[in-house]
Amino acid sequence: MPSYRIIVVEHTESPKTGRYVDKVGTYNPRTKERKLDTDRIRHWLSKGAKPSGTVHNMLVTIGVLNEKKINVLPKKSPPKPALTEASGKNESAKAEEAALTLAATEDAGQKTE
Repeated sequence: MPSYRIIVVEHTESPKTGRYVDKVGTYNPRTKERKLDTDRIRHWLSKGAKPSGTVHNMLVTIGVLNEKKINVLPKKSPPKPALTEASGKNESAKAEEAALTLAATEDAGQKTE
């Protein structure tokens, strides 16, 4: 049966070594049981600690943080904008207009010579 500790770790060293600064709670995902020391959590948040996405959402659910939940699932890449007929026509019209302007300038240059 899985059970997770909610801990405070030093950013640079502890994730590699397994050491932690403070244990602030536990979580059992099967029974949804949470035991959190909210005073210690608030203390570490005031010191600048940043919770992971899952812990952030848990803290929002129990009311420790007054923020919106964040999406912790991997994001899909945004779809590429498809060219529509209208935008294609606008681009071709602009190209034709530029060509006509260029032709008119060349004609004006030849007449003055």
